[in-house]
Amino acid sequence: MDSAPEITFDGRADVDGAALFAPLALRLEAGQWTCLLGGSGVGKSTILRLIAGLETGVRFSGRIAASDGAPVARRVAYMAQDDLLLPWASVERNIGLGARLRGERQDRARLMDLLDRVRLREHLGKRPAELSGGQRQRVALARTLMEDKPVILLDEPFSALDARTRADMQDLAAELLSGRTVLLVTHDPAEAARLGHAINVMTPAGLTQVSPPDAPAPRHVDDPETLGAQGALMRLLRAEAA
Repeated sequence: MDSAPEITFDGRADVDGAALFAPLALRLEAGQWTCLLGGSGVGKSTILRLIAGLETGVRFSGRIAASDGAPVARRVAYMAQDDLLLPWASVERNIGLGARLRGERQDRARLMDLLDRVRLREHLGKRPAELSGGQRQRVALARTLMEDKPVILLDEPFSALDARTRADMQDLAAELLSGRTVLLVTHDPAEAARLGHAINVMTPAGLTQVSPPDAPAPRHVDDPETLGAQGALMRLLRAEAA
């Protein structure tokens, strides 16, 4: 893996001549988690797709650049809101999809370790239709982690999980993505308070930065500073929606 760069996103997006989001500047610090919260429809997922170089259906005016000047999209692993699993492929083959598409040799030891850590080894031969929604999301998470890219884009990656599994998978992602430049889109203030080194709330008018707790991430769910940050984010989100 090459070194994780700082990413600068600076611009605006329009749909059929109407602004999706106003000009905004978002900086993803190298090797850190940046969390992006906001109401539905403000363009959070569009930002992820623009950074990943994917089709969005919007007209983007601006600049997306890495601090080292190298192209961004080719160094990205992207996890969408939908799991996007291949319905005819097993859990094992879905997780190892990236290497096969690139014609690379599969790191089976790493794949099996990930299967263990997302608690899916006993399901490795099953197809997506045989899994629960939470299990499917863990397969998609494992596939993203398998890519071992320096820039990771996560769109609601833990939303389908029960509370205990969500905390466990947050801890796993924080461990395995240490040193990567991560952008996490979430609707969950508690998640941002646990994981974010930088936290931004997005509205159609732009971004509001919120100071994260001082403790290292991932933070304890019952830490007073974490709970305080969660409350501050909830109040800000409710005020923006009012």
